[in-house]
Amino acid sequence: LLLAAGGLLAPEAGKVLLSGENLYGLSSEDRARRRALKIGFVFQQFHLIPYLTVLENVRAPLLAGGGAAEESYADELLERFGLAGRRNHLPGELSTGEKQRTALARAMMNRPGLVLADEPTGNLDAKNAGIVMEALSQFADGGGAVLMASHDERAAARGQHVWRMENGEIVNG
Repeated sequence: LLLAAGGLLAPEAGKVLLSGENLYGLSSEDRARRRALKIGFVFQQFHLIPYLTVLENVRAPLLAGGGAAEESYADELLERFGLAGRRNHLPGELSTGEKQRTALARAMMNRPGLVLADEPTGNLDAKNAGIVMEALSQFADGGGAVLMASHDERAAARGQHVWRMENGEIVNG
């Protein structure tokens, strides 16, 4: 579901609309550009670039160009997520919580309208899970949309709308 919503995997049926535009009606180049500018991804396994520092990983979305964010926004995100002191560290030097907060900061770098989060609290202790969920809640309260896949009942309870899936099918809504 998250891959289809993010323009990475075409659905078998239906359309995926982003700002009223069918993502899969676009060329792969145009779809990649929309994805880079309008969607933030928080992957379960973080997908940080191992040879880039925390700051460089957070700034990576700026490479897509044309984003609303300026480079100084990365510094603001590092402060917000308690990573300012780790800005020059490589991912291999970070705790799991620091990696997840770095991934979340990176997802928010281009100020997307949509954040897709795959098990964002799955590998975290209660403190770091709270930080991540609070950031996602604030993002949603500020007008953004969050689509999250989670087995964490506490995380799911914070959603405005909760759908349960079994074997790829929505079983309630």
